[in-house]
Amino acid sequence: MPATTPPQAGPILRDIHLPPDPPWWPPAPGWWALAAIVLVALALVWWWRRKRRLQREHVAAALADIDALERTYVGQPQRLAMELHQLLRRAARRYDPAATHHRGEAWRRCLAVMPVDEATLARLTSLDDAMFRPAASPANLAEAADATRHWLALALALRPGRATRRRAAVPEAGHA
Repeated sequence: MPATTPPQAGPILRDIHLPPDPPWWPPAPGWWALAAIVLVALALVWWWRRKRRLQREHVAAALADIDALERTYVGQPQRLAMELHQLLRRAARRYDPAATHHRGEAWRRCLAVMPVDEATLARLTSLDDAMFRPAASPANLAEAADATRHWLALALALRPGRATRRRAAVPEAGHA
């Protein structure tokens, strides 16, 4: 007698099939937002670093100008004093548009916008006299050139808005 299979009590079922994995593209909206935030952050970091690099190059070029002036006008102290003075005036225009017209105490206050000591201010203001003095001391001019380097490094490193806030804190002559 042939073997018969017992009748089944219901339909024939297949094994469980899982749905396919979700595709990796396009990403979910949260990933798009994260990518945008990362790109904006990278752009800001790049912009900030570029700005800092250009600022450092600008300061280095100004300081190299002072070195070149010292080499160029070795035997001409009046001319060196005049060139250093003009360099200071051009840089001071960033903070005070009328810096090219200041004389005496007004020029001293204009220079005092930068946080430098009194000795540095005295050396910088001595350039006014050295331009017209036929026998200016080379040692004094070397000190004035160092003071100019110091002042320019500060002036070119700070933003003009920060220096004008300091100006209000600088006491007037005789009011200290």
